[in-house]
Amino acid sequence: MRNSRQKNRSSTFDYIVIGTGPAGAVIAKTLTDDKKTSVLVLEAGENRDRDLPIRDSTFAPELEEQFFAQYFWQGEGIPQEGLDERTFEWTTGRLSGGGSSINGEQYVRPTADVLSQWQKLLGPIWSPSSAVQRFKRLEKYNGETTNDEIHGFHGRINIRQAPRNPTAMAQKLVSAIEQATGFDEILDYNDPETPLGPFTRWQLFQQPKGERESSSTAFLSSDIVRPDGHGKNGRQLNISYKSTALRILFQNKRASGVEFSKEGRHLRAYARKKVIISAGIHSAQLLMLSGIGPAEELKSAGIPVVFSNPNVGKQLRNHTLNFAVFSTNPDDSPLPPDDPSALYTGGAFLPDPSPEADPYKRAVQLVGIGSNGNLTLAILFLKPQSRGSIDIQSNDPLQIVLADEAFLQNPDDLDAVKNIYKIYIRDIATQLEAIDPAYRLISPAPDVLDDDARLEEFIKENFDHNHHQQGALRMAPMRNGGVVDRQGAVHGVKNLIVADDSIVPFTVDGNTSATAFLIGLTIAEQISKRKRLNRKFKRESFDE
Repeated sequence: MRNSRQKNRSSTFDYIVIGTGPAGAVIAKTLTDDKKTSVLVLEAGENRDRDLPIRDSTFAPELEEQFFAQYFWQGEGIPQEGLDERTFEWTTGRLSGGGSSINGEQYVRPTADVLSQWQKLLGPIWSPSSAVQRFKRLEKYNGETTNDEIHGFHGRINIRQAPRNPTAMAQKLVSAIEQATGFDEILDYNDPETPLGPFTRWQLFQQPKGERESSSTAFLSSDIVRPDGHGKNGRQLNISYKSTALRILFQNKRASGVEFSKEGRHLRAYARKKVIISAGIHSAQLLMLSGIGPAEELKSAGIPVVFSNPNVGKQLRNHTLNFAVFSTNPDDSPLPPDDPSALYTGGAFLPDPSPEADPYKRAVQLVGIGSNGNLTLAILFLKPQSRGSIDIQSNDPLQIVLADEAFLQNPDDLDAVKNIYKIYIRDIATQLEAIDPAYRLISPAPDVLDDDARLEEFIKENFDHNHHQQGALRMAPMRNGGVVDRQGAVHGVKNLIVADDSIVPFTVDGNTSATAFLIGLTIAEQISKRKRLNRKFKRESFDE
């Protein structure tokens, strides 16, 4: 009997966090800053921070473009009706740091325009000014800006602005974008005052010498946890690697623990206070496997319904991704020879060029990717209207979901991408060639821009996939399509929180990792604030 009780105590914690991506790692570290608080973190993968492809930033473009089985979940989405039934990968990082350990390292905050929408729906904790203060607490910024008040210099996330000395190729591209769009070059696109314009220097999740910075290296580093996953210096943190969450356990609609698989064994761990899901693209599946979702779908999958919410998995969004390719001057290097970790050859954030669009809101992202002989512009449309879905097939947690990202399903999205080509790409090509005749648009061929049908065909055939999935568990009241409230608490049950990009209420206008860090810190601070208030209340009650 004594051994049984001892075993039960060893598997019980104040909090259980599922996932070590940007939100999960921040939450785990922040909660255990209070040495009285115990946290178990379940991570399906292993810590691979020392592996060369993870540590060395020059592998980042290759990691995004190719499938590395040792670092990724395996999966594929369903055929896309708007893209001639093509399919794309449905995957993210399966290792410590999650997606932040395998992404393209671009650090892009959501603009004040997006955060104002969040604030209007959810209240002041999501306001633009609150977000700036949290980003400052997160950042250790290493770069230039015209406004020191909007960056942090003592946080845990190293942000490097690179390169220090941009190449001629980057400068020619930025000059061409300036002349083509009328937007002046900007120094700091994360300054709320300068969200639009071209720039030569990206802000990257990188340490000062260019190595990758992830949620794992920043928040689960050697000063926080030992190699075996146990916290250091009295920190009650326990990271269980190779541990895949299968479902949330409930007692009377109160989340009480997690069932998970670890090296072939089915185990359970229990939470005294809360279970926090930070599993990214897997969070919706985990909720449904646990009995929270559309009742009829759950019943047909053989899952007992804990709480019926038809919104679960139904607001999936992703940015579109296309490309334009230019020939270049052979004398122009894409990156400085002493800084290959700079990765990108300039870029821009711009409004939607469509005549009816708001000319002051960020809606287009251009990323210069130089190589010897070519300059590729990655083109992201950041305001898609299409909405996809995530559906489970059965009660088997190992069966992949039916993920429909619904790319270009709304015809307005295709029109917007066409306008980006017909207006921005055409004019940039004209200006680039005027600056240096060696720079000519080669894909799409210039005459394609004049033929609407051929341009549509080109966009669909050359459409690519990125990992900016968001919104499938929207943070909003249920009547507004919500799954969680403003603090991430899941509607209809107690002591269960979701904290990752799946709760994004309005589509973010840039890369999504920074937003996930923001979500993690915001929710962690709300939990810590409630803990302090509860302790104060208990002390005052005892004194009385």
